[in-house]
Amino acid sequence: MPLLLPTLGLYLLAAFAEIGGCFAVWAWLRLGKSPLWLVAGALCLALFAYLLTRSQAEFAGRAYAAYGGIYIGASILWLWLIERQIPTRWDLIGGTLCVIGMAVILLGPALQK
Repeated sequence: MPLLLPTLGLYLLAAFAEIGGCFAVWAWLRLGKSPLWLVAGALCLALFAYLLTRSQAEFAGRAYAAYGGIYIGASILWLWLIERQIPTRWDLIGGTLCVIGMAVILLGPALQK
């Protein structure tokens, strides 16, 4: 359980790096931004991959599964804060279910001990 907060922080940083990298490609292709956005996007995606390997999970698949809930929550936060779109109740309900799933994956083994 003591590793939970650092793990959540790491996943949150990884999520914003991944979302930022993907958004850079989105901005280039869909918003007509400069191709230089792709450089920033590639750097963000490399940072994302590095951060996810720092997880304390024993197996990559488990790290990715737990990270998925944080990614979805962070994406909804991005929608609201960066894109200035208010999340719908369905965004919030779905995001909450995903975060609950992430908590089960991360906390389940610790509670079993």
